[in-house]
Amino acid sequence: MTYCVALYLKDGLVMLSDTRTNAGVDHISIFSKMHVFEEPGDRMIALMTAGNLSLTQSVVALIQEGVELDGEVRTISSVNGMFQAAQLVGAAVRQVWKRDGHALKEQRVDFDLSIILGGQIRGDRVRLFHVYAAGNFIEATADNAFFQIGEHKYGKPILDRALTHNTPLEEGMKLVLISMDSTLRSNLTVGLPLDLIAYRRDSLKLETRRRIGEDDPCFKEISDGWSQALREAFRSLPPPKWAD
Repeated sequence: MTYCVALYLKDGLVMLSDTRTNAGVDHISIFSKMHVFEEPGDRMIALMTAGNLSLTQSVVALIQEGVELDGEVRTISSVNGMFQAAQLVGAAVRQVWKRDGHALKEQRVDFDLSIILGGQIRGDRVRLFHVYAAGNFIEATADNAFFQIGEHKYGKPILDRALTHNTPLEEGMKLVLISMDSTLRSNLTVGLPLDLIAYRRDSLKLETRRRIGEDDPCFKEISDGWSQALREAFRSLPPPKWAD
């Protein structure tokens, strides 16, 4: 299992992923699920993956090596806009399905993958997409300002309550870290270290890129502070009147 979350904000994008993969309780590994394709001044594209690791790695390899799109071979470095980047990822997903789908079905293994793709290419606006296992995708909007993949239920409440499209980039980073902390505390299949990026609109380069481990003081401060704030909020609430 995994947890990845991405925010679509007026100021840009915030994306965060864990790194834990497992094939049973005695086989836990660390793989980065965050893939960044950056050419400062031209494009910053980031992709986060969840699901079957062999499938997602194949998709990431294909978009770098080239996939046929509208009769022309394209890569993540040559697409002309973010919509075309989403089409490229979708085409790579379908190509992996054509290659491996039947064999997986024979072994009763689901074709399980999900991808969040975000970024900006020179001449285009910031965009954020969720690509599904069929290769189709949807786009984030100001009214639907975040996407989650993987084990998302524990980290969703804080986003539903506190996030808007106008949330500043710095506040967005705090929100995704609280969202991830809630998930880490409730699900052992999601684990440290974490990969965090923040991108400011029209900069065409990353503003923040950080690997967050157990000893990261900023993450510890947010985690401890959020736990304390929740306890204080709980204690400050009056009991239900009918409890007597």
